[in-house]
Amino acid sequence: MRRAALALLLLAPFAASAQAPLAGTSWELVELRSPEDSIGTVRVDDPARYTITFNADGSAALRLDCNRGRGSWRSEEPGRVEFGAVATTRMMCPSGSLDARLGRELPWVRVYAIQGDTLRMELMADGGQQFWRRVQP
Repeated sequence: MRRAALALLLLAPFAASAQAPLAGTSWELVELRSPEDSIGTVRVDDPARYTITFNADGSAALRLDCNRGRGSWRSEEPGRVEFGAVATTRMMCPSGSLDARLGRELPWVRVYAIQGDTLRMELMADGGQQFWRRVQP
């Protein structure tokens, strides 16, 4: 029993450090890219309408245009991220809103990279990419 507790104490810093690059950061969506030519690249007119905050406790807070959402996230190794179920409000956003698309895509995100103030998240199976810009606190 003592060995198990000691192992948990020794491994805890590794779990925390894997989440460290995303934990406590906030981002606004600037672009969505799809591998399908019929969809292509969508640039967001008002990035502040789509935001995500990665809380240090593993929860995520989202703004999806006129809707708000909460969910969970985890990153067990650098460059990898997964989202749990996301619960959102169900307001009817204006035509052209990306709220439904973004809500559908988040559970499929598996890989991320941060370069400067840009977060790129990639969907599994070459399903597309999301580009986010860091929001300064």
